[in-house]
Amino acid sequence: MANGRIVATLEAPSGVAVHQPRATHANRRAACSNAAVIDGLQKNHHPVMLATLSPYPPPTMRLSRFFIDAPLSLGQHELPEAQAHYIGRVLRHAAGDAVQLFDGSGQEFLGELVEVGKKTVRVELREQFAGQAESPLHIHLGQGLSRGERMDWAIQKATELGAQVISPIISTRCEVRLKDERTDKRMAHWRQVAISACEQCGRSVVPLIHPPIVLNDWLQQTQADLKLVLHPVAEPLSSHAKPASLAFLIGPEGGLTDAEVEQAKGTGFHAARLGPRVLRTETAPVAGLALAQHLWGDF
Repeated sequence: MANGRIVATLEAPSGVAVHQPRATHANRRAACSNAAVIDGLQKNHHPVMLATLSPYPPPTMRLSRFFIDAPLSLGQHELPEAQAHYIGRVLRHAAGDAVQLFDGSGQEFLGELVEVGKKTVRVELREQFAGQAESPLHIHLGQGLSRGERMDWAIQKATELGAQVISPIISTRCEVRLKDERTDKRMAHWRQVAISACEQCGRSVVPLIHPPIVLNDWLQQTQADLKLVLHPVAEPLSSHAKPASLAFLIGPEGGLTDAEVEQAKGTGFHAARLGPRVLRTETAPVAGLALAQHLWGDF
């Protein structure tokens, strides 16, 4: 993984050259005496992980996966400057290398770099398929606004765990106050956190991150089949029937006040607990969303 982007071992698309890492003398000897068993690969366009019995590099390629903030289609595309710099100058890819791209529409594209210059990178996209990593459970996370890395962690993990919408919530005990200019910068930063998480976890749709919103306004606007607010004295998540959509409210550092919990209940939220221990604001979405996916979503 580099700069939040995962490099996955995938089956090479047809017609794309495979670049093999340089083998050591020991690997060459081992490869001669113990060839890897690589038969049985899936003959489709989806990522395929390879295992080998040999220390010699297997005949697969290392595919880097990138989000492109522009509509993609089959054919040639010139990549935006930021991605071009990262691919050509940071990762040092060369023409002929294969890449996997997605544009947030739910589609994935496999292709080959056809030009890698100092300022220009062009790719030819040859194969397209639907992403397979989205959850059937629609999750809207209301996450209490917290400081720096804690908020980043919550957004990153909520993205990995399948949240489709994330709303930073301003409540009584919230210690963070953002002004207009700073809000814009934080919004751009949070979106990049979510994009990097999608690149890493295989999601094809980047979650929508709303601007920070006052708790009462969010409670009035939010609609879902099941609406939950975390509270230490409540029924467990498993006591609820399976919903098609879920709104999940988590307080900031210091938690929600009793009055705020009652306010949430007054707008249709049910109190729920994740266990006997008090979780940090950045830990709660990990535990809560993982459990929700286990009960009603991915599994």
